[in-house]
Amino acid sequence: MKRIMFKDENRGGFTLIEVLIAIFLLVIALVGLASVTVSVIKGNDLSKMLTTATTRAKDMMEEIKHAGATATGYDALASGSDTVETLYTRQWTVGAVGAAAPENDTTQMKKITVTVTWTWNGQSHNVTLNTIVSRPSS
Repeated sequence: MKRIMFKDENRGGFTLIEVLIAIFLLVIALVGLASVTVSVIKGNDLSKMLTTATTRAKDMMEEIKHAGATATGYDALASGSDTVETLYTRQWTVGAVGAAAPENDTTQMKKITVTVTWTWNGQSHNVTLNTIVSRPSS
């Protein structure tokens, strides 16, 4: 009877253990990549909301500045709030600057504050813009 012998050391290829380890490492890398992708998407979403809120605050600031340059003056928009796109709430105030400092003419200089708030992922966020304007002399 003739015996057939195989030489294992001459065979090429991978063992089952090597293949399982390679698959395991690949799965870990893909799961890490997926979690980074989710974080990037959430960060982009928050950035978009922050940009929109800043734009809405700037729009109201410009509207108030324009009203101050007209006959109605700043008193027409002394304070108020509204809702923009059902997600953002704007609040604004127009007040005197340096009322405690007698050298400041509080009828000519006004402080404008606009705050836009919104909720994202269960947390409240806001953007606040402040400026001081001087009413043009008549």
